[in-house]
Amino acid sequence: MQSLKSDALEPDPTEIQGKSPWQVLLRYIPVYGLLVITLVLIGLFSVLLPNTFPTLLNLRLTLSSQSVVAMLALAAMIPMVAGKIDLSVGYGVVLWEVLAISLQTDHHLAWGLVMVIVLVLGALMGVFNALLVELAKIDAFIATLGTGTVIYAIALAYTRGQQVIGQLPDSFLSLGNGNLLGIPISAVYVLVISLVMWVVLEFLPVGRYLYAIGANPEAARLNGIPTRAYIVGAFVASGMLTALTGVVLASKLRIGQIGVGLDYLLPALVAAFLGSTTIRPGRVNVWGTIIAMIILSAGISGLQQLQTGEASWVTPLFNGVTLLVAIGMAGLAGRRRVRIQKNSENNPPTQQAKP
Repeated sequence: MQSLKSDALEPDPTEIQGKSPWQVLLRYIPVYGLLVITLVLIGLFSVLLPNTFPTLLNLRLTLSSQSVVAMLALAAMIPMVAGKIDLSVGYGVVLWEVLAISLQTDHHLAWGLVMVIVLVLGALMGVFNALLVELAKIDAFIATLGTGTVIYAIALAYTRGQQVIGQLPDSFLSLGNGNLLGIPISAVYVLVISLVMWVVLEFLPVGRYLYAIGANPEAARLNGIPTRAYIVGAFVASGMLTALTGVVLASKLRIGQIGVGLDYLLPALVAAFLGSTTIRPGRVNVWGTIIAMIILSAGISGLQQLQTGEASWVTPLFNGVTLLVAIGMAGLAGRRRVRIQKNSENNPPTQQAKP
């Protein structure tokens, strides 16, 4: 099977061999350009807002507030590796957040058992999405939008449109509000999940198979990869990570709110799309998604601090503009990948005959 390196746009060592420093720099800009922009943006806001932006307090607040979005972005990223999209993550986190609270306050279940129930339900939701996509052959965008809308309707019916409020144990509240060595515990969750996903996707066969399916599912099937099983697994993993995000969100908010999850859907998708334009440009990847989350968090935080009046418009505006930029950059990366592949097919490397 063709090397998966051709599915990304990072420079091959032989490609930059003999090039001038300027040519090498231009070749690496698509790979690390977003990281440079992130550093420039942080530096700019640090200069403009020296008393508020580059502070430990602002860092902790940003890590705590954006960790839920980061977890949801990683959940949305998993099916994208296999060439699918899961819009139900933004709707599912609503129901899981509400259930995580109501099962404790209304049904008096231990929060450990509640977490297991919610994770199992999230996995079943992933199975259902996968069945619609793989067996019913419904486009993933349409299928997950439909199931997400149904989930949101269930959450509305379950709560009757009201907030879920009750007494929660301190151990559950510390699940999303605690600290580890001064770092918000929710940010630690993001780091651990990112490391696990990075190892799985980059170093284990399951990751290579998912990338192969996302690049060309028919070629992957012909090479003996059980594409259907891996796509089901991707949706199940996404559903379970969404459910875990809902539990963490419930711990942070302390009340069940049906309208909160949709606010996380757009930035999560923006981070996943934008992440495919850096580190491993041309395909979604963990550290690209994390860098995209950093630039979103820094941009929103800085703009909100610069805005002296009412600033509720800053977040949707920044997310929307960034999404358009991300889709445009992803499209350019995809066309560049196709062009590189065509060039390699039309001009195969010549091999010198052995003496």
